[in-house]
Amino acid sequence: MSRKFFVGGNWKMNGDKKSLGELIQTLNAGKVDPNVEVVCGAPSIYLDFARSKLDGKFGVAAQNCYKVAKGAFTGEISPAMIKDCGVNWVILGHSERRHVFGESDELIGQKTAHALENGLGVIACIGEKLDEREGGITEKVVFAQTKVIADNVKDWSKVVLAYEPVWAIGTGKTASPQQAQEVHEKLRAWLKTNVSEAVANSVRIIYGGSVTGGTCKELASQKDVDGFLVGGASLKPEFIDIINAKA
Repeated sequence: MSRKFFVGGNWKMNGDKKSLGELIQTLNAGKVDPNVEVVCGAPSIYLDFARSKLDGKFGVAAQNCYKVAKGAFTGEISPAMIKDCGVNWVILGHSERRHVFGESDELIGQKTAHALENGLGVIACIGEKLDEREGGITEKVVFAQTKVIADNVKDWSKVVLAYEPVWAIGTGKTASPQQAQEVHEKLRAWLKTNVSEAVANSVRIIYGGSVTGGTCKELASQKDVDGFLVGGASLKPEFIDIINAKA
């Protein structure tokens, strides 16, 4: 079965109304492949702004959310609040949340369950650090992270799995197309064994880690690479080239 190519832009903690407004104008005016699902991850304070300005053909994602609907959790946002801004996606488990802010696999699993229960699509991130890759435990790490996510998913049609080797994020190092394909293929096999063949065939596994206009075409040509989660390049006009990697 064919999986719809998916390109997420993670703006991280960047931009202001002026610069993001200009970026949005560029995206709205750009010629983008209609066969690609595009979702832009805006800082929470700009979710409303991004959703109101971006053309309807683009989705918007929050970059994080909490595991409950409301309460005394200063500084957090809930899936219900995200939905209230007209936003339908959330990025969870990003390596920066795991390694800068200390989020555990368990917490990411709980957040995933709550976000899905409240009707958000989840871009669930997994990936190994450099010492883990060099130690030969890439599979062990990404399978363990995937298992905690899988244990909290009832409807896989709302989940995109983002494989992001931590050593390739913001470093300028990109996993080679072969390295990306190898992990994606193994993840699909894990899903087939541990979830179901139907889910393994249908779930989109996207690659993140220093994806640029220059690296995207070869990565996109790999059999099990169903799109990208793009960091720095998603703030530049070349994001349109990345969206059109398969065109």
